Amino acid sequence: MVETLRFSIRSYPRPGAICYTAAAMKRLAGSALLFCLALALPAAWAETVPLKIGAQTVRAEIANTPQSRERGLMQRDRLCGNCGMLFVFDRADRYAFWMKNTPLPLSIAFIAADGGILNTAEMQPNTTDPHGAQGDALYALEMNRNWFARNGIKPGDKVLGLKRVPKARPR
Repeated sequence: MVETLRFSIRSYPRPGAICYTAAAMKRLAGSALLFCLALALPAAWAETVPLKIGAQTVRAEIANTPQSRERGLMQRDRLCGNCGMLFVFDRADRYAFWMKNTPLPLSIAFIAADGGILNTAEMQPNTTDPHGAQGDALYALEMNRNWFARNGIKPGDKVLGLKRVPKARPR
C-alpha cells in the first residue's frame, strides 16, 4: 500500500498537481455550502407576484406545484409585514390547511376562482388542526397572524392581480 502511494505521487505530471486538487476540493466545498444555503432559504429565489386586497399591496410567494404547496411556510420563522404565500391549485375545491412544522402564527384566506375571499381563519403554530375553505377555493393566501382582520379584509372582498399568477403545475 505504501509503495502504491509513493508511485502515485511520483506519477503526477507536474509538481503542483496535489495543490491543485486541494484547491478544487475547497471550491467543491464552497459550492456544496451554497447549495445547502439555497435549500435552507427557498424564499430568496421564489417567484413572487404583487396582489392588491383593499388598500393593501401584498408580495405573495407562489406555491403552485405539489412540492411547494406541501412545504408551504414550514420551518420559516418570519415573514415581512405585507408578504405571504399564495397557494395555487389546479381546480377549485374545499381545501384544508394545517400548521405542522410551521413556527409562524398565520392567517389564511381561501379565495374563489373569481378572486372573491370565501373565508379567513387564524392558525396556531405547530398544530395539526384543520382550517378549511367554506366553498370551492382555487387559491389560499397565508399571511402573518391577524393580517386580514388588522387590514379590514373580510369574506366577499376581492383579491386583484390573480390573472398574473402562474397556473398550477404538476411538478
